[in-house]
Amino acid sequence: MDVVVVGGGVVGALTALECARAGHRVTLVERGPLPNPAASSHDQHRNLRALHPGDPSTSLAGLRAHEAWLRLESVLGKRFYHVVGALSVGPRVSEATAVPGERLDSAELRRRFPQFVFPDGSTGFLERDAGVLLADKVLDAVVAWLLAQPDVDLLPHNEVVAVEPGAVRLAGGRVLHGDRIVVAAGPWTRSVVKDDQVTVRRQTMLYCSPPAWPALPAIPSLGTDSGAWLVPPVGGTQLKLSADSACRPVSEVDGTTPTRTDALVGLFRELVPAFEPGWVVGARDCHYTIGPDGGARLVEFAGGVLALTACGGGSFKFAPLIGRALTARIGGDRSEPTGLTAMDHPVPGGDPC
Repeated sequence: MDVVVVGGGVVGALTALECARAGHRVTLVERGPLPNPAASSHDQHRNLRALHPGDPSTSLAGLRAHEAWLRLESVLGKRFYHVVGALSVGPRVSEATAVPGERLDSAELRRRFPQFVFPDGSTGFLERDAGVLLADKVLDAVVAWLLAQPDVDLLPHNEVVAVEPGAVRLAGGRVLHGDRIVVAAGPWTRSVVKDDQVTVRRQTMLYCSPPAWPALPAIPSLGTDSGAWLVPPVGGTQLKLSADSACRPVSEVDGTTPTRTDALVGLFRELVPAFEPGWVVGARDCHYTIGPDGGARLVEFAGGVLALTACGGGSFKFAPLIGRALTARIGGDRSEPTGLTAMDHPVPGGDPC
């Protein structure tokens, strides 16, 4: 089939890759360059963990994502996944789980990770099959692979103004036709496809260059009420710090200067005793969207249009599964799980705008 994919971030690019591998003819449209440094998925790195306390199905999907990223490295012939493990700290992380790893009581947690101040009584779980994805290197590798495919057309610097059954209209007046259309333009999706149930959020992150930093796992949760987390420096990247408290709803995607930098500096001065404000070499705000349940949202429109209107903030690590699942649905198979519950049970939609 002829498939048009709108959005060149990690989900759109990997959906294009999976469609091409399945034998479809693919056109990938992106509003900026490919890869686009302004895309929410374009970053130095991202945590990949499987453990989701109290959610065994998503935890199992995390394990599938781990395997999927290793396979993708093989397909692309590039290394961008550093399997350094992942440490989650919190009240429920010691519950029974199928995720391979090691449970740490409060004393062991403090002995193994003296760099941090954990809440009293904290327990931890150290995953084995988890780590850090070098996000920008992922996008570079996927775009290079797509460029080499004879049945893939890449259209950077083309803004999509409307999606209709079987057609995508570009700002310059050109119309692209496809048997199936996938809209995965991140937080910009809602400007192309009408979905009033989606909320945009803005997240501030700090990038740091400490004088010395030990080899540590990814830490998706430090167990604090603020939801503090960090991505360790691997493969030449910087230390990245942020927290759920630095995420807030906004009315639209814009380039506003980060506004939570000072709050994050104050937070991590309490959590990391060695932390100095001079470590901070940069800050960035990124945007993502959530559905009404706080997670991802896939809307199926008439005329063969699939729109990922909300990524839920966790779509990067699940992107290989999402791309495979969307490709399967293009072929009529709805059994391939994505790892995102809201996407595995899509909401019927109306007509795209």
